Amino acid sequence: MVWLDQLGYFTPLDLVATVLLAISWLGCSFVVENPLAKRPSVSRLMANYRRAWMREFVTRQPCIFDAQIVASLRQSTAFFASASMIAIGGIFALLGNADQLRGVAGDLAAGDAPVVVWEVKLMLTLLFAANAFLKFVWSNRLFGYCSVMMGAVPNEPTETAYARAAKAAELNIFAARSYNRGLRVVYFGIASAAWLVGAEALIAATLVTLVVILRREFASQSRAVLMETDAEG
Repeated sequence: MVWLDQLGYFTPLDLVATVLLAISWLGCSFVVENPLAKRPSVSRLMANYRRAWMREFVTRQPCIFDAQIVASLRQSTAFFASASMIAIGGIFALLGNADQLRGVAGDLAAGDAPVVVWEVKLMLTLLFAANAFLKFVWSNRLFGYCSVMMGAVPNEPTETAYARAAKAAELNIFAARSYNRGLRVVYFGIASAAWLVGAEALIAATLVTLVVILRREFASQSRAVLMETDAEG
């Protein structure tokens, strides 16, 4: 069977579903990272607190507390990077057992599509898993750069100390941004698995995932807490 014949098993609705998935994923990241000034996202609010953290770090004694926080953040990135690697290996294992894959997929959706159709659908999830792995690995490395920069901050609260602390804050923000992007890739990667059931399921999963992410960034209780004004005195 030639490739053109195999493409015939994909409907226009499949194309719509995959395009919607891509637009939702990329558009969601853009909106979260570039929100309106009047309605900042949780990610933007946390970036401000990360800068405040590094300013306080300059005069905090001892600094082991700050080192432990960064170490905890790096552990989170390492955990998700490992999980992404496991997911990638699992998907490759499924691709290597095409006959079993067709049997499982046949129980989920009607139709007598060839194995290559299910493999293409799994490849989409594989791409998301690989992208997530790269995001988490880069985040881990950026948190490492942040740790080094924090170690270079002088003990005395001089101008140099605050300048280096500001650099550490920006590295911390970059690391968090990559980490959050990796999480969004995971969310949409899980949604992409719904394509095995059908294009309608993929559309539904994509929209649900989009709503969940946007709600957490712009209408969650955690955001309301971050928006509260700090009490004086």
